[in-house]
Amino acid sequence: MEFIRLARAIVRPLLRAISYIDIVGLENIPATGTAIVASNHLGRLDALLAVILSDREDFVIMIAEKYQKIWFWRWVMGELDALWLNRYEADFQTLKTVIKRMKSGQILGIAPEGTRSKTEALLEAKEGTAYLAVKTNAAVIPIAVWGTEDRAVVQRLLHFRKLIVHVRIGEPYTLPPMPRGKERETFLHDQTDELMCHIAAMLPPKYRGHYADHPRVPELINEMLKNGVVVTQS
Repeated sequence: MEFIRLARAIVRPLLRAISYIDIVGLENIPATGTAIVASNHLGRLDALLAVILSDREDFVIMIAEKYQKIWFWRWVMGELDALWLNRYEADFQTLKTVIKRMKSGQILGIAPEGTRSKTEALLEAKEGTAYLAVKTNAAVIPIAVWGTEDRAVVQRLLHFRKLIVHVRIGEPYTLPPMPRGKERETFLHDQTDELMCHIAAMLPPKYRGHYADHPRVPELINEMLKNGVVVTQS
């Protein structure tokens, strides 16, 4: 899309001027084909990073319906062919469109928590990401981001200090088939926890929030250390 290329040409130099971006694992995002890029959500800068840092032009982007009231965001989302998502109801029409686009090979960027974290730590995630991964058979790519908290961004910029943003992109993995019947709800909950524990394991401890004490987090950290992955422990 011309708009994305233009936005990247403008925003990438700006980001380099105002921030230091420490990014590891960018090679884990495929150049083509469908996938789900799932990230924690600390601030408004998060979504921008996902689109600007990648070279892909076929992102499926969903944005909360509340931004429809603001003309600027209506214009930007229109240029990006983004989808408006009603967070307070089961928005089946939007989900059907997302699935259709993903099955055509597009890549989905999503924040499983569904909103920015006011606590600046992980919130309990919703199960939509796991559902979409199963329905589309797409690989899930967990991403951990910190340094994008709105409070920290404003504070550093007001004091003319560069932002320090950290991005860790995990290895893709696929979910097992979803069972039918009563086991389905448990399956989606467990797979959502698994995704968020992947994200938590890549975050410094103070950002792990709801998943800080989940037993899967230390298991994943040990797996990462065995594979030579540097894990931030402070």
